[in-house]
Amino acid sequence: MMGGTLSQQMLDENRDVFEAMVHHRFVEDIKADRLSNEAFERYLVFEGAFVDTAIAIFSYATAKAETIAQKRWLIGVLDALANQQIAYFERTFAARGIDPSRYDIGRTDVAAFRDGMLAIARDGGFLDTIAAMFAAEWMYWTWSTAADATAIGDPLLKEWVKLHAEPEFEAQARWLKAVLDEAGETMDPAERKRLSAIFGHAQRLEIDFHEAAYS
Repeated sequence: MMGGTLSQQMLDENRDVFEAMVHHRFVEDIKADRLSNEAFERYLVFEGAFVDTAIAIFSYATAKAETIAQKRWLIGVLDALANQQIAYFERTFAARGIDPSRYDIGRTDVAAFRDGMLAIARDGGFLDTIAAMFAAEWMYWTWSTAADATAIGDPLLKEWVKLHAEPEFEAQARWLKAVLDEAGETMDPAERKRLSAIFGHAQRLEIDFHEAAYS
């Protein structure tokens, strides 16, 4: 193995963009309990559409997984996406009277995230998807854990944050990390660097995606 784990290399080499995302104004506004209803509801529509895409992303990962243990874990992820996260959006849209058809989910910054992440899963190997989703889920777990300790007045926003700070979501983020670290033990430096670049690319897509909530 090289000087450190693959996941740590990814975090070290992409520290600036990772920090920019976990301290994005969307995150800081949540922690300060000042995120506007308009921004939250716009985000909900965009994120709800992406979670649907995430089912396709993790389906590619399941098909390309190398072991039955990996496939079993990923089937559990698919179940959680379809029956927990999608259900959250259905309930929240109904509770807030949100009509997703009134929002442009095809706009460039939103579509770039959706299409970019899907392309990684569709066109790349198993570890490409794991690297991209580790970027997304480690980021979400990091900032949500911090935000969950703050006073959030909107109960539906609080529920969304808490969902990503729960032990079940942490376990998923740590599973992605463990898969990368195990693979990284015998990986050549060029491949480690390539996967680290996917991590950084996913973070940059996330930054633009979260900025879309404001306009």
